[in-house]
Amino acid sequence: MFKIEDLVKEAKRKQKTIVFPEVSFSDRTLEAVKILQKKKICKVLLVGDASALILRDKSLEKFDIVNPVTFSDRDKLVSTLYEKRKKKGMTREEADELEKDPYYFATLLVECGYADGMVAGAEAPTANTVRPALQIIKAKDKNPVSSCFLLYGKNKFLKGKALIFADCGVMEKPTAEELSAIAEASVRSAKEFRIGEPKVAFLSYSTKGSAKSEDVSKVQEAFELFAKKNKDVISDGELQFDASMVKGVAEQKAPKSPLKGDANVLIFPDINAGNICYKTAQYLGGINAIGPILQNLKKPVNDLSRGCSVSDIVMLSVVTALQCEEEQKS
Repeated sequence: MFKIEDLVKEAKRKQKTIVFPEVSFSDRTLEAVKILQKKKICKVLLVGDASALILRDKSLEKFDIVNPVTFSDRDKLVSTLYEKRKKKGMTREEADELEKDPYYFATLLVECGYADGMVAGAEAPTANTVRPALQIIKAKDKNPVSSCFLLYGKNKFLKGKALIFADCGVMEKPTAEELSAIAEASVRSAKEFRIGEPKVAFLSYSTKGSAKSEDVSKVQEAFELFAKKNKDVISDGELQFDASMVKGVAEQKAPKSPLKGDANVLIFPDINAGNICYKTAQYLGGINAIGPILQNLKKPVNDLSRGCSVSDIVMLSVVTALQCEEEQKS
């Protein structure tokens, strides 16, 4: 059975440094970092003007705060940004100005080793977090950077089970090859987040050829590509949501499926389906949905939904700390 307490315990053991670029203008982030520091879940690094932050909340005197303008190694960050982007036409002067942006500054802190990971997005669109990560930290390998959500809760349907939904936040219209890569990254996430043995379902509006279209064929091809490369992972596709998650329906629609209605890693055909489904589960099903969690980055940078709660920020920080271990081992 999935236990969120196990993830928190592991994050506490690791004591990674997570940087938060939005604390100066996000009340939810401010409350979350207080919890993280008080419970010693991770080391907290805040971006902003120390005097202004402490004037706003005296308890922040106990926090490490860094300012993009006065940071002691600012030249190193500017040089790093310039080297990363000069082939795209960025000048040194433009890099100097962009380093002052809290999202770019925090991303540079991660890239240059001053922090282990970053959490942002409570107050801005996904692009504000993802764009600097793609430009500065970049992908681990030739596979794309994607995202997933970790879903868990006391919902009667889940019964203590946790799920991975992907991709719900980054790749709009993935190809069959990209869907296969997303599934591989999601299996790694499932293992990192201890949700149990990964069982992968490639989702569609069709189950085993019940409908025919280019969209269905893409999902079928994605499953075939994944299964060929990952023979040790239980997987199937194309499947409708109910055929992948409900034993009784699976017995009727896909009786030969190795998933047997027990999938826990759900790969959506495009961002529309994934994003709509996770929000529906979150708000109508009462399920916790943590993410978007970026996958296949060299170092962990993670995004938040603008509708996130303080608890969501805390849990995404826990997840980010867990991802740091993979960076150490790679």
